[in-house]
Amino acid sequence: MTHKKFRLIVVGDEILSGKRQDKHMSKMIELLNERGLSLHQVEYVGDDREAITSVLKKSFATDDVVFSTGGIGSTPDDHTRQCAAAALNVPLALHPEAKELITQRINTMAEGDAEKAKLSNPDNVLRMKMGEFPVGSEIIPNSYNLIPGFRIKEHHFLPGFPVMAAPMMAWVLDELYADLFHLIDFVEKSFIIPLGMEASLTTLMEQIEATHAGVKVFSLPSVGDPRKGGVFAKRHIELGIKGSLSEVEKAFPFLKQGVLKLGFEIHELPQAGD
Repeated sequence: MTHKKFRLIVVGDEILSGKRQDKHMSKMIELLNERGLSLHQVEYVGDDREAITSVLKKSFATDDVVFSTGGIGSTPDDHTRQCAAAALNVPLALHPEAKELITQRINTMAEGDAEKAKLSNPDNVLRMKMGEFPVGSEIIPNSYNLIPGFRIKEHHFLPGFPVMAAPMMAWVLDELYADLFHLIDFVEKSFIIPLGMEASLTTLMEQIEATHAGVKVFSLPSVGDPRKGGVFAKRHIELGIKGSLSEVEKAFPFLKQGVLKLGFEIHELPQAGD
């Protein structure tokens, strides 16, 4: 079976300038991992129509499941809705369900004030634009304030606010991709090599991957952190294998034996499930 790749596109100058820190990637990793899935790639793009359109055009040409956050509002620096339509060469149109939901939101905010509730009110005209999606889109419900996101061609467009985007991500995964959950018995096992040197381990890593198809050997070097103490205080490497449970169980002992033969020490780490 072909397994879907999950990707994330984060839109916004505020992320690239450092005014705000991206919280979408860590949340998406968390939501995917809870469901036995993983994040394949993340792409960041500023509030530039040409750049966003180019990114989306390439993305729509894939079979990936893609979440895009940011830029779906109605202010002059929000371009994602328009860019998605341009990338697909379809017009924008007010989605009927989005119109109903935004009208509900307008009435709630008006608090009984008939003037504020008028759809012809300039502020409400702008709010209604947030329901203009590429033709063919379906809505993604927003439990925070009712203003929906939209989805089309396995691309799911969410607000830039993490408090809204996170539950919308979870809804999309649970409603649309539950059949993909926990299909792969993916695991990783690793250990620490105090004072390890990557150059001395490269050949061993290549040998393990060559003789054990389906696994990946990873190396995470660290200069050490005195605050952590023990083997973590000084230079060390976390060396490990990831892949299906059966393949990792076969390859892991050979990796450890190879490291010991090279004359390095091994510091065991607690593994998932221990």
